[in-house]
Amino acid sequence: MPNIETENLRMITFTKEMMKAILDGKIERLPYHAAEEWPLPVYLHMFQYKIDRFTTYPYEEKWEGIIIHKNNKRIIGDMGFKGGPNNEGDLEIGYSIVPSYQGNGYATEMGRAMIEWGMRQEGVKRITATCDSDNLASKRVLEKLGLHHIKEDKDTIYWSL
Repeated sequence: MPNIETENLRMITFTKEMMKAILDGKIERLPYHAAEEWPLPVYLHMFQYKIDRFTTYPYEEKWEGIIIHKNNKRIIGDMGFKGGPNNEGDLEIGYSIVPSYQGNGYATEMGRAMIEWGMRQEGVKRITATCDSDNLASKRVLEKLGLHHIKEDKDTIYWSL
């Protein structure tokens, strides 16, 4: 992932080496300090899977990023495209912002820049997303990003742009 900058944020590639440092309790090895709540537990639980995946498929690493607030140079979240485009050209976006930085439009701000970047990548035809049906904040972000609700099952809403 290239460095992507918006008015308030910067995105850098989140490498497997960075993930290993966090799992080894050496978060200070990251190039930025992290907000106290980062990484969120749900994301932290995926690190070993991602490390293994990036070891086997190193090209997938370019699709994973961490979000840095430019003012205080703190990691406040993460965003990426789950492994790159699939065979149909769908690129699924996923993201999280730590609670102390939520409600400021940061997911929307970086999401717009990420979608713009993602749509310029070879083989990409569509941006997709999923969110829990009870996640009102994520629904609002996806609507602001221009994605459309295409279907829903018991617990999940599916989106497409």
